[in-house]
Amino acid sequence: MSTQAKEYWKANIRLVIGCLIVWFVVSYGCGILLVDQLNTIRLDFLGMGGYKLGFWFAQQGSIYTFVALIFFYAWRMNSLDRKFGVEED
Repeated sequence: MSTQAKEYWKANIRLVIGCLIVWFVVSYGCGILLVDQLNTIRLDFLGMGGYKLGFWFAQQGSIYTFVALIFFYAWRMNSLDRKFGVEED
């Protein structure tokens, strides 16, 4: 394996590990471990009573974060592909 291929693989693995860390912190950390502290904050959408922030992270926030991470990963991989000259046509 060439040096450039090894660097590309390292960059890819770093990106995946970073995305997994963010996903873990949001889903497990905010949705389970910190739920009591986050529940002291309420989100009020359009004056409809609102939701506790810990509940929101457990039910919605982790899903939104996961979808955002998918788009971030695709964007970042495209730039890595261009940097290493392996982009698709």
